Amino acid sequence: MAQWLRFQHQGKTGFGQVHGEQITIYSGDLFNNPQPTGESLKLTDVTIDTPCTPSKMVAMVDNFHALVTKLEHSVPAEPLYFLKGNNSFLAANQTIRTPKSYSGKVVYEGELGIVIGKACHEASETEAAQAIFGYTCINDVTAIEILNRDPGYAQWTRSKSFNTFGVFGPYIATDVDPSKLTVKTILNEQERQSYPIADMIFPPAKLVSLISQDVPLQAGDIIACGTSVGVGSMKPGSNVSVIIDGVGRLDNRFE
Repeated sequence: MAQWLRFQHQGKTGFGQVHGEQITIYSGDLFNNPQPTGESLKLTDVTIDTPCTPSKMVAMVDNFHALVTKLEHSVPAEPLYFLKGNNSFLAANQTIRTPKSYSGKVVYEGELGIVIGKACHEASETEAAQAIFGYTCINDVTAIEILNRDPGYAQWTRSKSFNTFGVFGPYIATDVDPSKLTVKTILNEQERQSYPIADMIFPPAKLVSLISQDVPLQAGDIIACGTSVGVGSMKPGSNVSVIIDGVGRLDNRFE
């Protein structure tokens, strides 16, 4: 397993692999045979950036059996998804902020993110599995009171695309078996979510294949796998963490 991250250091962007408290620096293209430079930095000396720059984040709805059961929804026959605005992307340790135009509840949603490593369109499940580069942690932040405010139209994109609402990182973990992962969300030191990825309705390779029938996926694109039970609101001043052992820990403050 490797954990990749991007960072800012002395005004420049770089990327590399994390080994304990050290970053081994690489050059080239993360998704196309990157090469070690022989240099390293301390993790404490850099500012962590988002681990890649997606052209899009495709985000799932109703993709866990436990949540579908709780909501008394039917199990979807095909993936249900929306796109999250690129303006919303935010790195680990940065501040999630309530938009000025909104005064309602803002909720966290801890999720697993699939990171695409190469172009993938109309792919079979086998091809889709080969197109998955790795996995990351996601907090799919939502202005929940906007979502169903208009009875005629559910506003998924609007409620989830405010600046700072698309949080992901800090790492991309490769060579991980997602079926063995557990997503935990901690709010102010209290565990609010803990659910197994094995409960997913559309597991990663199937999900990538099905989405790729509709939307061409590019290297660096992210699929947010959806969340399960335990979603709740955050009060300003809260600390929120999405922890997936073997993938990473995504820490942010909410103001």
